[in-house]
Amino acid sequence: MKLLKITDSRAYTLSDNEVVSRVLSGEKKLYEILLRRNNQILYRVIRSYLKEEEDIEDCMQNAYLKAYEKLHQFKRDAKFSTWLIRIAINEALARLKTKGKYIALHKSKDYVAHTGILEIADTNQVNPEKKVIRQEAKQMLENAIDKLGAKYKSVYVLREIEGMSIAEVSGCLQISNANVKVRLHRAKTKIKENLYEATSKKELFEFGLYKCDNLVKKVMRRL
Repeated sequence: MKLLKITDSRAYTLSDNEVVSRVLSGEKKLYEILLRRNNQILYRVIRSYLKEEEDIEDCMQNAYLKAYEKLHQFKRDAKFSTWLIRIAINEALARLKTKGKYIALHKSKDYVAHTGILEIADTNQVNPEKKVIRQEAKQMLENAIDKLGAKYKSVYVLREIEGMSIAEVSGCLQISNANVKVRLHRAKTKIKENLYEATSKKELFEFGLYKCDNLVKKVMRRL
């Protein structure tokens, strides 16, 4: 399936709220813009809870479809990404529950998500030796993050990798600002300084272009 062509290039400069308004007015194809803007952060957040790539992408797809169905309930005083992340987290927790792995994240102290290393998107701009070094550094950092409990991992991903404010993380996870700070401090304590300083955080847990395109196609096909 080919993606719907958005002929008005100005549509890509619209704010999320403006895109939502136009989608609700009948311009369904513009929903693709919201998918592309949020694929990366949604992937990273859901990966904080789930292990299998198939489960992660299924949850992403379900989150987008539910968000589309409930788009009229979105309150414009909040960020669309925050609202979407809440839906995605609920999807991830529901998936864990169906697998018999549901954990009350606000109460558990021992849960560790044993997730595997993600394939990092390659780059042709780095020589082979540097590629290996960067790949190893990223794998070391991803391993360190994966050993965190899920409630610490989700805070770390949103705050340190995605660069959200404390208030934004609080809104996404529906915990207090103080709780965000405590979890973040504990996460950083568990991750050695030399591990997360070793490489560019923005390159971690990448949702590559082909994955992005495939997910967009699946969601748009079902609208």
